[in-house]
Amino acid sequence: MDGFRERLPPGLRDALAGALTLLLPVSCAGCGTGGIALCPPCADQLRPAPRSRELAGLTVWAGLAFDGPCASAVRALKERGRSDAARALAPALREALREAVASAASPVLAVPVPTSAAAMRRRGYRVPELLARRAGVRTARLLRVARATRDQRILGRADRASNVAGSMRAREGTAGLDVVLVDDVVTTGATLQEARRALEAAGARVIGAAVVAATPLTGVRTRARRLPDSPDTSR
Repeated sequence: MDGFRERLPPGLRDALAGALTLLLPVSCAGCGTGGIALCPPCADQLRPAPRSRELAGLTVWAGLAFDGPCASAVRALKERGRSDAARALAPALREALREAVASAASPVLAVPVPTSAAAMRRRGYRVPELLARRAGVRTARLLRVARATRDQRILGRADRASNVAGSMRAREGTAGLDVVLVDDVVTTGATLQEARRALEAAGARVIGAAVVAATPLTGVRTRARRLPDSPDTSR
């Protein structure tokens, strides 16, 4: 089933994944309340509040903080097959991307962090790309996985950097392009830095990064931007 699903066009694959969720008991991706995919209180807490973080010279914009309903929805998307959660999280990524490219003087390509073959087989979709599609953003798959890595979640800060070092390669034709990196969550920034290294080694210019959410990281300076109320993301 995984191999068949992987060969489907992205739009059809997303529709299949969404249809499968309708066959399962529905619960809020943010808090687990039964009978609704996203309850109004959780939808309210998923309203974007873009904030930037400087990580080794890379400006990373996050639409939300990785806690509460946001953290639950991301885990549902990544660990429980809840592809429908991408729709609730997409506005946060869209606003983060808007901030990340605000000062760009030329067209910028959104480049998702690549998904390993194992993760693709397990989920049936690429998380950063699915989130970008739900946000109405076209992406360019300019990065590929060059070698396997360990699960970053079980590693400390130093080990995360060494774990992903040299794990990505840029595809041909990236020289001279302006790009912004796209991912779901940033913690230490090690994965984004590796993606940046691979693209810059191929001649691209990375102007920044955009993610749905950022985990708390002490000692790192952040800058927030206030937005007007967003529409209900539960629809």
